[in-house]
Amino acid sequence: MAIEKTFSIIKPNSTLDNNIGNIISVFEKQGLRVAAAKFTKLSKEKAEGFYIEHKERPFFGELTSFMTSGPVLLMVLEGENAVAKNREIMGATNPANAAEGTIRKLFAKSVGENSVHGSDSATAAEREIAYFFERNEIVNRF
Repeated sequence: MAIEKTFSIIKPNSTLDNNIGNIISVFEKQGLRVAAAKFTKLSKEKAEGFYIEHKERPFFGELTSFMTSGPVLLMVLEGENAVAKNREIMGATNPANAAEGTIRKLFAKSVGENSVHGSDSATAAEREIAYFFERNEIVNRF
C-alpha cells in the first residue's frame, strides 16, 4: 500500500456556498483522510506566490483575484496513492467535462470557479504542502 500525502484547497466559491463539509465527505468516502487543515483568507502576495508558475499566463490576475475573494480551506489529504486519487475525485478542471459524482461536477460553477485545487504530482504536493504547513501541523493518520 503506497500511502502518500497531497495538497488540496477548497476554493472561495465552495466555502461561501457552504460546501466544505460536502466536499470533505466526498474525499473521505473515497478513502482520503484529512491530515491537516487551515481555514484562512489568502493575501494577494500569498496567492501570487502559490500560483507563481502561472504568472505569465493571461488568467493569472483573474485566478489570484478569485483566490483572495473569500475564505479557503487549505488541506493535507493522505491515503493510498493520494495524488492520483485526489485528481480522480476532483474531476476535470472544466466542470462540464467532469465525470458524474466528482467534486467539480457536483460543486463547481465554471472553469474559473471550479471548487477545488489539488496537487498534480508528488513533487508539487510536497512543495504546496510546505508552502502552507509546518511539519508539526500535519498528523499522520495511517
